[in-house]
Amino acid sequence: MSKVHIKTDDKVYVLTGKDAGKTGKVLSVSPDKNRVIVEHVNMVTKHKKPRGRNQQGGIITQEGTIHSSNVMLVCASCKRPSKIGRKILENGEKVRVCKSCGEVIDTIRKGSK
Repeated sequence: MSKVHIKTDDKVYVLTGKDAGKTGKVLSVSPDKNRVIVEHVNMVTKHKKPRGRNQQGGIITQEGTIHSSNVMLVCASCKRPSKIGRKILENGEKVRVCKSCGEVIDTIRKGSK
């Protein structure tokens, strides 16, 4: 299992693919596959079969996954897509840091990869 630089609820910028240039909020992260689902990006059609009596079938559109290397975090302070680094503060707390402006993005929770 590898580490993913993106977390759920981060605002990201799409670098490549058919939706290049779009920004959106990360809905879910799959670290074992290195893939993320971004809101309103990589919309795919899916044919749903009705399950049960009250459920309706049909063609629905939903977000597909994108490889995590194809998205870049948008820094909240400088409002630009930027690389992120990890830093340990004096009190021993691990944080994510914006490489362009040096601002602290957030703390890294224990147990997160």
